[in-house]
Amino acid sequence: MTRVKAHGERRQARTAAMQTLYEVDAAGHDAEETLQRNAAGLRLNADTLAFAEELVRGTLARLDVIDAQIASVASDWPLSQMARIDKNILRLAIYEILYNNSVPAKAAINEAVELAKTFGSDTSSRFVNGVLGAIYQQSAQTPTVPETTAEGEVP
Repeated sequence: MTRVKAHGERRQARTAAMQTLYEVDAAGHDAEETLQRNAAGLRLNADTLAFAEELVRGTLARLDVIDAQIASVASDWPLSQMARIDKNILRLAIYEILYNNSVPAKAAINEAVELAKTFGSDTSSRFVNGVLGAIYQQSAQTPTVPETTAEGEVP
C-alpha cells in the first residue's frame, strides 16, 4: 500500500475517490478515466493518486458487500432513495473502516463526516455519522478469526 504522508493529501485523495465513485454511480462512467480526470483537477501527486486509486478500486470491488452493510443499518433509507452523494461517501468510508485499515476507524468516520459537510446537504453529516457509527459498532462486536500460516499456526 502506498503511504500518503500529509493529512491534507489523504483528504484530497478521499475527495477524488468520492467524486469518482459518485460519477461512476450517477453516470456510469469508467472509474479509471474518471479518477484520472478528477486527480488532474485536484493536482494530486503520485502517492496521493495511488491512495485514491486504492480507495476507488477497493470500494468498487466490494460494492455489493458494502451496500448490504449500508442497507442493514439504514433500513429506513433504501439505497435507491438515499442521496447519491451520501451513499458514495458511506461506501468510501465503509471500505476504509472494514477493509483498508490505513487509518483508525474513527479517523475514517471523521473524514467522511467532513466530506458530507462539504459536499452533502445540511443533514448529510449527521446521517453519515449515524450510519458509520452503527457499522463501526457492528464491526467491533464481530469477532475476527486470526489468519493462520500454512502449518495451521496463528502467526
